[in-house]
Amino acid sequence: MGNVKVSIIYYSSTGTGTEIANTLAAEAEAAGAEVRLRRVAELAPDAAIDSNPAWRANVEATRSVPEATADDVVWADAVLFGSPTRFGNISSQLKQFIDTLGGQWAQGLLADKVYSGFTSTSTTHGGQESTLLALYNTFHHFGGIVVAPGYTDGAKFADGNPYGTSHVDAQGANKVDDTTRAAAAVQARRVVGVAQALKNGRA
Repeated sequence: MGNVKVSIIYYSSTGTGTEIANTLAAEAEAAGAEVRLRRVAELAPDAAIDSNPAWRANVEATRSVPEATADDVVWADAVLFGSPTRFGNISSQLKQFIDTLGGQWAQGLLADKVYSGFTSTSTTHGGQESTLLALYNTFHHFGGIVVAPGYTDGAKFADGNPYGTSHVDAQGANKVDDTTRAAAAVQARRVVGVAQALKNGRA
């Protein structure tokens, strides 16, 4: 059977998503998974990136993180996708990556995997739930198995989002905190646990 294989594929501009992705990766590994942490390609021009020092700093800090490929999705038993909210939806960078998966989708290579999502916003109620639900529409088209954290642990009543891990960063003023990290731990353990049960059952 072997350990569950988990890919964490994300886009982050100013680093909040990077922090959540790193937490999810650490928690998934602690739960016994083999993990690939991958960022999707940056599409924004340098002029836009340089207009925000935090954006430029995150680009430089994550250069060593491999860029995601279709193989990272095909390889995995479970995939966690992450994106900041862009007008209540996922970022164009993550959408661009997802849109390259048509060939794998057509071959049925994306079906029957566990999928889950995470996000962040600058403002409270800034589209976190709509972004995750929009992302989950994609998983239905894949034929994937959506595993949301739900209110399955006391930590989820603290962060208040049953759809996935999310964080309000207040334009960088609110760093990723223990509440968000605890929510990510719940999500990672749940994703790994369900994926392992499915893998064991198929074996």
